[in-house]
Amino acid sequence: MGKNRLEAFSDGVIAIIITIMVLELKVPHGADWAELRPLLPVLLSYVLSFVYVGIYWNNHHHLLHVAGRVSGAVLWANLHLLFWLSLLPFATGWMGENRFASAPTALYGVVLLMAAVAYWLLQRAMIAAGGQVLRRAVGRDAKGKVSPFLYLAGIALSLREPPLAQALYALVACMWLVPDRRIERALEH
Repeated sequence: MGKNRLEAFSDGVIAIIITIMVLELKVPHGADWAELRPLLPVLLSYVLSFVYVGIYWNNHHHLLHVAGRVSGAVLWANLHLLFWLSLLPFATGWMGENRFASAPTALYGVVLLMAAVAYWLLQRAMIAAGGQVLRRAVGRDAKGKVSPFLYLAGIALSLREPPLAQALYALVACMWLVPDRRIERALEH
């Protein structure tokens, strides 16, 4: 199977996820800068989630660039990833509206963890479908192996120290901010 439909569908879902997140931002009723202060947790949650969605969109683009073919397993693995990403607006809104409280911060971490697991499963499905370039590119994947442990630590920390959990989630985002160059290097060789 070709990858065009998979790419178009995924791009559409990701665009909708971003749209839902931005529509959750409520406009203050006053015209003073001070009116924005109570909205800061919501805005910060949105920014972090927007960065995460951007990271997934960017890396998903790289994955599909090297995909030789798309199998049924790849389609299902991709839907699995999109499912977890589609929960990001809910987790983002709950966390922001409740000023980074423990339970919403833990749920946010669970969504991030499960999206990371789903992305790993998508990589594996693509490799199994004949992704030899991807197999070489992924290699040891240090960031991919460290990230789930940081999410797990964040989930555990959120039960006692939600700000530290938030810092770990932001740290993982910072680790992935630079687009993954491994695929580009593998294509050059």
